[in-house]
Amino acid sequence: MSTVTVKEVSKIYPGHGARDAPVLALDSVSFHVEDHEFCSVLGHSGCGKTTLLMLMAGFEEPTAGSILVDDEPVGKPTWKRSVIFQEYALFPWMTVKENIAFGLEMKNIPAPQREEIIQRNIQLVGLQGFEHRYPQQLSGGMKQRVSIARALAVDPAVLLLDEPFAALDAQNRALMQEEMGRIIVSSNPGQRKTMILVTHSIEEAIILSDRIIVLTRRPGRVKATVVVDLPRPRKEEDAGFIELKHQIRELIHDEFAVET
Repeated sequence: MSTVTVKEVSKIYPGHGARDAPVLALDSVSFHVEDHEFCSVLGHSGCGKTTLLMLMAGFEEPTAGSILVDDEPVGKPTWKRSVIFQEYALFPWMTVKENIAFGLEMKNIPAPQREEIIQRNIQLVGLQGFEHRYPQQLSGGMKQRVSIARALAVDPAVLLLDEPFAALDAQNRALMQEEMGRIIVSSNPGQRKTMILVTHSIEEAIILSDRIIVLTRRPGRVKATVVVDLPRPRKEEDAGFIELKHQIRELIHDEFAVET
């Protein structure tokens, strides 16, 4: 079981000087992510999405409220929660295989078992034949595949994704969304990870998610929860996709209306 519970979480950043007022980034955010669920947190830039993800990862602490993983409070970062960042964060002096192996070596996984895990994840993300390439020899999309394989290899209970495809061009972003959708479907249902994605892309959230949490503009609060009850793989031209996209767009458009 790998559930995530966010309970009345607020985050305040102090001002940097006498003239800078404290910034309320998140205000009493609450939601629950079920075991094996893919949940997206969607909202405008600056609404606190990444802050929320950093809190769930344990990189920062909430000012108020609590975050629980499997009913245990989140403390310091652990292997139980892997993060895939927008920047690929690969070691440039290591090959694809060595980058994927890094976390396994840190966990002292025996070599024979380590090799089996590496090969399984290379196959999962479609990088066969590129095992001995270095990051500078890979496209942006391939680098992000390595990041995904590395994060999955350490067998986290929860996978946290911080706008992982935002740095890609439109074509590669669409390909990686499709690839992540394939990984979700191809994973053994009993072995699927609990995944939480933060994004500002409505299309990306619908393509990947079981459920979408829509945040308000700063300070981030939960504005709505939208269930994505569409068969996979999802196509943007399908009527159900278009209808859901319109519904979410209206929710986000309302935020601009309130501000003006």
